Formats: sequence, structure tokens, C-alpha cells
Amino acid sequence: MALDESWFTEPMESEGTAFSLKITRKLHEERSPFQLIEVYETTHWGRLLLLDGAVMLTQRDNFTYHEMMAHPVLFTHPNPRDVLIIGGGDCGMLREVLKHDSVQRAVQVDIDERVTRVAEQFFPELTASNDDPRAELLFDDGVAYLKNAPAGSFDVIIVDSTDPVGPAAGLFGPEFMQDAYRALRDDGLIVQQSESPILHLDSILKELYGVMRGAGFKKVVTLSYPVVGYPSGWWSATMAGKGADLTRFREEDAAAKPFETLYYNAAIHRGALAAPEFCKKLFTDQ
Repeated sequence: MALDESWFTEPMESEGTAFSLKITRKLHEERSPFQLIEVYETTHWGRLLLLDGAVMLTQRDNFTYHEMMAHPVLFTHPNPRDVLIIGGGDCGMLREVLKHDSVQRAVQVDIDERVTRVAEQFFPELTASNDDPRAELLFDDGVAYLKNAPAGSFDVIIVDSTDPVGPAAGLFGPEFMQDAYRALRDDGLIVQQSESPILHLDSILKELYGVMRGAGFKKVVTLSYPVVGYPSGWWSATMAGKGADLTRFREEDAAAKPFETLYYNAAIHRGALAAPEFCKKLFTDQ
């Protein structure tokens, strides 16, 4: 939706709000077998990627999402070696995961190959690790892949999905979460993007907690962080494990991380675990 030819606007009718960016030109448009893919140039936020008219990322602010979905869970796990990314076709998550030297294998499963090919063309900084020998890019149904994964085959599962509607709806369901529990090792962790705490606490977040606990995960926590281009500008990642205290992480390793980040550090990790008063009962009830 556009206010005029120089603005892109994504409305959220159910919440009476919208997000707008001033654009200069459309760089790309195509309809894949799964969705409409568009790329715009903006005046202040670099390039903008849309899927079915919804903001996926901008060059200026995507680092908060990618870093907070990847590094907290990887520094919470004692020794992440085998990582599964479901979704994440823009490959920014893969790039962050492969910054960790302990990771020996990172499998990314996204149903739409065209998103990755468009990202390679217009967002090469996000796809810079695609040729890493530890990376395996699969273009397939993530739900089906996880169902067929051998038991105990992954240390960490990162669910980098779109909103829980359409093709992504299954990634929030009980059967998917049970498959994730089975595919994880005893100390394995899963993290899932869980939308906006202020918009979706009583819907998506509460439901996700119930699904995770119903699948057998004994510990669940949510970390919140800003993503300017997503609804409300306030986003979250919900992490679950089979028993370990998820509020404890390898702080010394995080503080001495041998790679660069723009947002994540040990203090940010600790702070993201703090729950606002209205979220406290849900977020801290491990």
C-alpha cells in the first residue's frame, strides 16, 4: 500500500497503526511459486525487502533481528555444533550463526529459493557466508524436513519464520514443536521469532508458550529487542530447552566474542531477559 508514489506503507488494520518508509524506486518485483517478492530503494533505510507486501528487512536495521535471534541461543547452549535454521531465506541468520567457531554444520531450510537468489543480488552483505563449507542450503518445506530429521541430530534450532499465517502457520503448531523436541539433543535449544510483546502477548506469545511446554520443553524464556521496521518496533524471540536454566549463558564467552556485532553483547543479552511488568508472569515463569 502506498500513500503516494514516494512512500511505502504497511498498515496493521487490527491495531490501528502503520509503518512507512520513503522510497525512491522499485528495484525488483517477481511472484515466486510461494509469494510476491519486492525490493525497493529507500531514502534513509537502504534497500527494503517485502514478501507479500510485508516488511521483511531493511539494510539499516536488520542487524538487531538477526543478531538477537542467533547469538543469545548460541551463547546459552554449552557447545553448539549442529544448527538448523528453518526459514531465513535472506541468509542473514546463517551469516550470524557461522560467526561461531564451534558450529560445524548449519543447515538452512527455506521453502522459497527465489528469496535467497534475490537476497544474493540485492543484499549481498547478508549472503556473504553462503559459500562457507559448513553451510548447507536446502529449498524445501521446513515442517517436513524437521519431521524426517533423525532424533537428537541438532544442538540448536532457529525458527526464522514470517508471521504465523499461510505457509508459516505450521511452524507455530504443536506437531512441529514435538518434532523439534525429538530432533534436539538432551541439551538442545530452540528459539523462535515470537512477534511483538505489546501487540501479541495475549495471542501468539501465550499460545507459543503453551505449545512449547506441551511438546515437553521444561524451560521457556522470551528476550525482547527493537526492530524498527516490524509492527510496533518492539519484537521478541522465545527460547525453549529441555531443562537447563535459560537465564544463564556463557557470559565470559559472549563478552570476549571474537567477531563483530552491531547490537548484541553480553550486557544486551542480560538486559533482553528482563521482563516488563505486564509481561513478567509469562516471560519469567520458566
